[in-house]
Amino acid sequence: MAKRELIAKLAEHYPRLVAKDAEMAVAAILETMTTTLEKGGRVETRGFRSFSINYRPARSGMNLMTAETVQVPGKLVPHFKAGKELRQRVDNQAEAIAEVCLPAQPGIHTPSHDQALTFLLHSGR
Repeated sequence: MAKRELIAKLAEHYPRLVAKDAEMAVAAILETMTTTLEKGGRVETRGFRSFSINYRPARSGMNLMTAETVQVPGKLVPHFKAGKELRQRVDNQAEAIAEVCLPAQPGIHTPSHDQALTFLLHSGR
């Protein structure tokens, strides 16, 4: 889901919220999260996800064009960890997709992942 889609869903879900206000709300949330991470903080929404900063130490790498060994400096990177509820919901959706995709009998055509996902989304499962 892209940022603009998130804004559209928010405005759709809350009809009294003007689209411009939804856009400002999403921008404010993302800016607050970014600023917190820049300062080395942690952003957590229980059950959904957490963002934190991890340090990746310096290491030796390889320039694939020249096969030359290069030193890659250490750096701080954002780290995302899915919460328990999000992992369970995604796993349940994966199980439902597998049910649709598994052939009932050998040799019978099975739908593609996209077809299965479309079916599930439109069937309300």
